[in-house]
Amino acid sequence: MAASGEPRKQWQEEVAAVVVVGSCMTDLVSLTPRLPKPGETIHGHKFFIGFGGKGANQCVQAARLGAKTSMVCKVGKDSFGNDYIENLKQNDISTEFTYQTKDAATGTASIIVNNEGQNIIVIVAGANLLLNTEDLRAAANIISRAKVMVCQLEITPATSLEALTMARRSGVKTLFNPAPAIADLDPRFYTLSNVFCCNESEAEILTGLTVGSAADAGEAALVLLKRGCQVVIVTLGAEGCVVLSQTEPEPKHIPTEKVKAVDTTGCLDLQRGSSVLIVTQSLQRH
Repeated sequence: MAASGEPRKQWQEEVAAVVVVGSCMTDLVSLTPRLPKPGETIHGHKFFIGFGGKGANQCVQAARLGAKTSMVCKVGKDSFGNDYIENLKQNDISTEFTYQTKDAATGTASIIVNNEGQNIIVIVAGANLLLNTEDLRAAANIISRAKVMVCQLEITPATSLEALTMARRSGVKTLFNPAPAIADLDPRFYTLSNVFCCNESEAEILTGLTVGSAADAGEAALVLLKRGCQVVIVTLGAEGCVVLSQTEPEPKHIPTEKVKAVDTTGCLDLQRGSSVLIVTQSLQRH
């Protein structure tokens, strides 16, 4: 196990405002006219390999919008891992604490996208699950000096929980994305989250409520707010999102501009990456 080897001096001079503790996945994408049924083989018309993972997607989006970012993650000591580190660097993301391991392959996501932009995804987390608290402690200096720390659940819950704990202990604002959702999520995730951001299906799993409309999302968000979050955002795809907070507990529906979806893969991650930048800029103004 080793970090990527990026010189420390560069990133000691300019502290990352956004630190993401999360996943890197190599996307193996097949484009098809429609999604296959169980047991069915169909022809696709295009295949490509890309860079994904909820954590990395959010980090790249924040970086492309202008935030100084750092990625704390683990990839395999393999060609996918090497390519991923290079991709992060090309997006001006610090890889000082992007670790490589020989004990597991870089995480992968097998994705099928149909002509309407809908998808089905299977992930094999691989090296992501080997990111541990020891790795976080090595990165404690950048976590403690960030404006915002972001994490999800494509790494182990214990590691995400430790990252949130470290950040809050240092007075760093936290944004937590509970995906993939866990029905019996540790209650500490709620109290350690300044911003708790989930989509409608995740909200259903976490609350047991049906979320089929903005009004439903508001009810689910209230349940999550009562568990200790400071701000709750429930994203609704093309319908925008619902937002509420401890200081403004009345659910507010924020619609989005209608667009034609080409591929919805990772769109929620990009939305959350944008949210990170908004939170960061807000903190820098105060």
